[in-house]
Amino acid sequence: MFIGELSHRTGVSTRSLRYHEQQGLLRPQRRASGYREFDESDVDAVRRVRILLAAALNTDLIREVLPCMADEGSILAPTCEEMAQDLKAERERLSGSIQQLQAAHAMLSSTIHAGEAMTATAGGTE
Repeated sequence: MFIGELSHRTGVSTRSLRYHEQQGLLRPQRRASGYREFDESDVDAVRRVRILLAAALNTDLIREVLPCMADEGSILAPTCEEMAQDLKAERERLSGSIQQLQAAHAMLSSTIHAGEAMTATAGGTE
C-alpha cells in the first residue's frame, strides 16, 4: 500500500508517517519510481509507535525499545529486561516533570486567586 492508504488506515498524517520513516521507526520498501510501499505489518507498527508516543517517549527511545516490545493488543509489554529498566527510568523522569508542573499549577492558581481577590476588594470600595 502507498503512504496515503497507510495514513487513511491508521489515522496518522502522511507528514507524520514520513517523519516516522526519517526517524527509523518505519522502513517501507521503495519502488523503482521512488514511491514508498508499505505492507500490512506497517499498520501495526504505526499503532505501536503511536502507543509509545502517547506514553511520552521520544523517537530515539522508541527506536531503541520497539524491537523488544510484545504487542498485547491495546498495550505493549517489554520483553527485554534492559528495555524494562529504560522504561522505568523514563517513568521516573516523567514523575519529576509531573511534580514540577503541579507546583507551577499551584503557584499560578495562587497568583490568579490573589489577583481576583484584589480586584474584588478594589471594586467593592468604589
